[in-house]
Amino acid sequence: MIQAPPIHPGRRLRELFGQGIVPMPGVFNAISARAAGAEGAPALYLSGAGVTNALLGAPDIALVTLDEMSGQAAHVCQAVRLPVLSDADTGFGEAWNVVRTVIEMERAGLAGIHLEDQVSPKRCGHLDGKQVIPAHEMAAKICAAVDSKRDPSFLIVARTDARHVEGLDAALDRAKRYVAHGADAIFPEGLETESEFEAFRRAVDVPLLANMTEFGKTPIIPVTRFAEMGYQMVIFPMTAFRVMLKAILACYRQLLDEGTQGGFLDRMKTRQELYELIEYDDYSANDRQWSERSRRD
Repeated sequence: MIQAPPIHPGRRLRELFGQGIVPMPGVFNAISARAAGAEGAPALYLSGAGVTNALLGAPDIALVTLDEMSGQAAHVCQAVRLPVLSDADTGFGEAWNVVRTVIEMERAGLAGIHLEDQVSPKRCGHLDGKQVIPAHEMAAKICAAVDSKRDPSFLIVARTDARHVEGLDAALDRAKRYVAHGADAIFPEGLETESEFEAFRRAVDVPLLANMTEFGKTPIIPVTRFAEMGYQMVIFPMTAFRVMLKAILACYRQLLDEGTQGGFLDRMKTRQELYELIEYDDYSANDRQWSERSRRD
């Protein structure tokens, strides 16, 4: 049911690191979060691309605002009792914008956010043509983010997109610099081989996040292999979104072509299954309880 977000979700996520690698399915709204939680996800990743694509029907090029992203984060954190890490793009601006980003995202109930060192407007991390800001400017953003945390366990994850802009060695140097300025974890984006992932593990001694997206620069690598390489988190930002979109398109096509949804009934969640996922009966039970209490003398 809708409820206040968990207390100290960052602490819970850090505890999960001690139990093994944490797979984090990508979600983009509250119902996708409930679905992932119902299937046993230990933690979730709120995808900036997913939110932008779903909310605006637009590409992930820094069009979504802080209020829109933090609003979606709040909906997700009210829907599930799981730690949620969120994309925060470039912090929606410079250092003072990062301050407000941390305040709003923490208020939403998140376990943490990741900030990237791309020039704004950013591009998908697996596309060519990216640009990165100077390392010292990103370090300043990290300092601002760390200083703005109310809960010390709230994670500030520094993402570097420098691998395909400045080269692997420069990306590793950036990772070390970001850790030195307070980053709680490192997210190396757009890596192409397992050896590159291993290089980041050797370079820093903080938790590492791997992006196991599809159709990008990174080959498909299983969670177990990332665990062997010493990573703590693996995100799947758009996996469910892409599956969902293909199913939606097929459904709309058949509906428009045939004038009936009959051929899709066996591929749907039933009304009862949907109600079970959103805990409809619990809402009704609470309504009855509150009504009965209100009538007591």
